[in-house]
Amino acid sequence: MWLLSQRFSTTVDEIMSVNPGINPMNLFIGQVICIPYGGIYPLAPQPQPQPRLEPAPRWVSSAEQTLNHYLRILWMEHVYWRRMLIQSIAFSSPNEDAVTNRMLQNLRDFKTALRPFYGEENGEWFEDLMTERFTIGKELFRNIKAGNISAADDAERRWYQNADRIAEFLGNLNPNWSVQDWKKMLYDDLAMLKVEASDMISGDYDDSIYIFGNIEQEAMKMADTMAWGIVRQFHQYFGL
Repeated sequence: MWLLSQRFSTTVDEIMSVNPGINPMNLFIGQVICIPYGGIYPLAPQPQPQPRLEPAPRWVSSAEQTLNHYLRILWMEHVYWRRMLIQSIAFSSPNEDAVTNRMLQNLRDFKTALRPFYGEENGEWFEDLMTERFTIGKELFRNIKAGNISAADDAERRWYQNADRIAEFLGNLNPNWSVQDWKKMLYDDLAMLKVEASDMISGDYDDSIYIFGNIEQEAMKMADTMAWGIVRQFHQYFGL
């Protein structure tokens, strides 16, 4: 409800006032929610994922837009909090534990997003794999800062092994998700993330900011790929 209020320049109370009987803690895909008119600013056009087997333009339902928007928020939060963690490690900031806790919340949010489609167990599997990815990343960043080359190389090796497991997990979960596509996206993300962290730790801040722009684009690609696969696997919920 809060995301809806921000998107349409209104308030949660105003939305609830025109939707009597709706439980804001139990919303579901495809549910119709009335938005009070007045003061709504036009939305800026959002880039859409490149169609694969559909060269012609197609209609996009509001439910699909909502899912895609939410997954984009989660992936963007993921890379932003990850960058904040790199800064905490690079500058020995006392906020590292607080940033870590917020990052773990992002991973729980991913589980919540997948759970309605794939169940509690698969949601937890994805959270566990992503938590392992995050934990190994922290280990790698600390070893880079300390100059422990062999330990950093070992962490990086396990990092990519984890990416393989995530790609295989997603590829087996949804027939519209390719193991190879996910592996490439995750590998590209890890390669850029290592450069981002190394630049930040060594004081090359401009280069770190530049590479982060590419990381943002990769995050959008992963979000769009995830949404694309879910919509096609569960097309009955998205008006297709």
